[in-house]
Amino acid sequence: MDFDDTAALIVIDVQQGFDDPAWGERDNPAAEANIGRLVSAWADAGRPIVLVRHDSVSPGSPLGVGSPGNALKDVVADAPHDLFVTKQVNSAFYGEPDLHAWLRDRGVRQLVITGIQTNMCVETTARMGGNLGYEVTLPLDATHTFDLEGPGGLRLTASELARATAVNLEGGGFARVVTTDEVLGA
Repeated sequence: MDFDDTAALIVIDVQQGFDDPAWGERDNPAAEANIGRLVSAWADAGRPIVLVRHDSVSPGSPLGVGSPGNALKDVVADAPHDLFVTKQVNSAFYGEPDLHAWLRDRGVRQLVITGIQTNMCVETTARMGGNLGYEVTLPLDATHTFDLEGPGGLRLTASELARATAVNLEGGGFARVVTTDEVLGA
């Protein structure tokens, strides 16, 4: 694994609202600490950092614009960054300002994607990044998600969903799935 000086760290939706108990059981209690380690390493190396915030328009959402839950968590709230993207859907590539144009204008070809939720906004952004031709790396232990119920009462734990995301992304050729330590050691 080798990252050039333009490799961008994309930090997705690390927001206070994800601490709301309404989300249910989560996995990976070390996610925020690992995100903090990556942000520090990227800042120290002078590589680009992009912070992304989900500005929900759903009534009552813990991530609603103007609500306390919309704010970034302390681990990234004061983080140095080169771009701040807001979005209302799962992919950071459909936010404002235009992430793809910003990356392209700077010659960025490598992305390290981290944040919340593993199987939602993180996975969607990683898939789109892969489709757009970026070399995407996802340190799975710098993400977390929540248990989720699907059709017919089928329920998957957060850990099962994270494993499925890893298989979807790497097995599908969208991203390389690694650990935070592997990224930091590169």
